[in-house]
Amino acid sequence: RGEVEGTVQSTGANTFFGKTASMIQSAQSTGGSLQKMLLQIMVILVALSLVLCITTFFYLNFSVLKGEKHAWKDALSFSVVVLVASIPLAIEIVTTTTLAMGSGTLSRAGAIVTRLSAIEEMAGMDMLCSDKTGTLTMNKMMIQDDCPIFCEGETRDSVLFQAALAAKWLEPPRDALDTMILANSGLDLKRCDAYQQLEFLPFDPRKKRTEGKLKGPDGKVFSISKGAPHVILDLCHNHDGLKAAVDDKVLELGTKGIRSLAVARMYEEEGEWKMLGILTFLDPPRHDTKETIARAKEFGVGVKMVTGDHKIIAVETCKQLGMGHNIQGPEALPKLDENGNNPPNMVQDYGSTIIPADGFGQVMPEHKFLIVETLRQANFRVGMTGDGVNDAPALKRADVGIAVAGSTDAARAAADIVLTHDGLSVVADAITVAREVFCRLKNFIMYRIAATLQLLLFFFIAVFALEPYHFYEKNGVVLLNGNVSQPGVVFDFPRHSSLCNTGWDKDSTNDPRLSVVG
Repeated sequence: RGEVEGTVQSTGANTFFGKTASMIQSAQSTGGSLQKMLLQIMVILVALSLVLCITTFFYLNFSVLKGEKHAWKDALSFSVVVLVASIPLAIEIVTTTTLAMGSGTLSRAGAIVTRLSAIEEMAGMDMLCSDKTGTLTMNKMMIQDDCPIFCEGETRDSVLFQAALAAKWLEPPRDALDTMILANSGLDLKRCDAYQQLEFLPFDPRKKRTEGKLKGPDGKVFSISKGAPHVILDLCHNHDGLKAAVDDKVLELGTKGIRSLAVARMYEEEGEWKMLGILTFLDPPRHDTKETIARAKEFGVGVKMVTGDHKIIAVETCKQLGMGHNIQGPEALPKLDENGNNPPNMVQDYGSTIIPADGFGQVMPEHKFLIVETLRQANFRVGMTGDGVNDAPALKRADVGIAVAGSTDAARAAADIVLTHDGLSVVADAITVAREVFCRLKNFIMYRIAATLQLLLFFFIAVFALEPYHFYEKNGVVLLNGNVSQPGVVFDFPRHSSLCNTGWDKDSTNDPRLSVVG
C-alpha cells in the first residue's frame, strides 16, 4: 500500500522478458526433415507412376487396342488401377504410428516427447549443447569452510548470515543459491526475524545478483547484496584496490572447481558498498555424467557445455568430465543487434570460434540462442538442454530442445522433449531409442519404395514385352498360349460359343478388354 516513484528504463520488446519473447517468436519450427523427406519420396513416386501409367495408357489405346470398341476405357481402367496401386498412400500412416509407439518407449525411458518428429531429429543429432548446473552437475550446492574476508570484524558465519538477509527467508527458496544458504547451510533463520525487509530485488540473470534493503533492530537501514564476485566488486567504492585480491582468489578457487558468492553491505547513511567476504561452495558433477558424455561421443554426438558461471569454473568442470579445455568467454560470441536481429554471416565470422570450442562460460540468454543458431547454420543437427525462462529461446531454436527435470513451464513449453529424470544419462538412452525407431522407419520406407518400383516396372515391362493377345480367360481358367496358368493379368473377351469350343479366333471376337482376374 502507499505510493512510490520509479523511473521506467525500457518497455515492451526492450525489456528482458520482451527480448526473450521476441527470440522465441523468431525461432519458429521449420518442420522435421523426416516430413520433408517423405514429401519428396511421395512426389517422386507419384511423378514416376504418372509417367509410366500415361505411357502405358497411350500404348494400349493407340497400339494394342487400336480400332477396338471402348479401347480407351479399357486402357484407362488398367492404367488407373496400376496408378492407385503404386502410390504409397499408407506411408504417412505407418510412419506416424511408428513414431507414436516410439514416443511411448521414450516416455518409459524418462523422456516425454511433445513433437513426434523430434524423435527423428534426436536420432540424427550430432551436437548437444548442455547446461551445466543441474544437468552435468548435481545442482546441490555444498558450502565450504573457506571464506575469504575483505572487511574487518567479519567471519564466515557473519557473512553467511548477511547473505541470508539478501533473500526471502520467510518464503520457500526460489533458486539454487537461496536453497544452499537458507536450507542446506544449517543456519538458524529465526535470527533473521529480528530484521525488517523493506525492499527485495530477486536474482536477475543479467545483473547476476540479488539485493535486500533492511532495517535492523537498532533502527539502522542498510542494504545487502550477494552475487557473482566481479559484479559485487563493481559495486564497491574501493573496487580498484580490491580487484587484484578478489580476482586472484576467484582464480585460485576456480582452478579447484569451487564456485564463489560475494557478499557486500551498504549503510544508508554512508552510501558506499563494502565487500564483506566471499562464500565458497561446490556443485559436484553427477556420478554418471562422465560416462554419459563418453557414450554420447561413441554415438557421434559432440557435447558442449554452456553455462553462465565464470569461465574458470567452466574450464575446471570440463576437465573433470573429460570434455576438453577449449572454453570461450562471452567476448568471442555473437550478439543481437539493437533491433533484436541476428548478426549476418555468423558461420563465417564466429564459426571458427564456436565449432571447435568445448564449452562456453559467462554466457547470457542471447548467447545461448546465437550459439545454437550458428551451429545450425553450420549444418549441425543441434540439441539443447535447459531449465529456465532464459533458456526458452535456445530450446525453441534448437533442432531438439530438451527441458531437463524440474524445468519451468516456459522451458517445457518451448522444448520438444521433456525429461522426467535428473541428469544427462536420460539423453543418451533417448538417443539409443530414437535411433532404433528411426531404423524401423528407414527399413519400412525402403521396403515401400522397392515394392512400388517392383509393381510399376513389372506391369510396364509386361505390357510392352508380352503379346497381350496370348492371354485370355476360358471357362474361368487363365490360359497362356493354350496352357493352364495361374490367374494374372488377362484380356477378358466376351464368352462366344466359338471362343469356348475352338479357342480364340481373332476374327470371331470383338471388343477385347483388359482386366485383372484372380
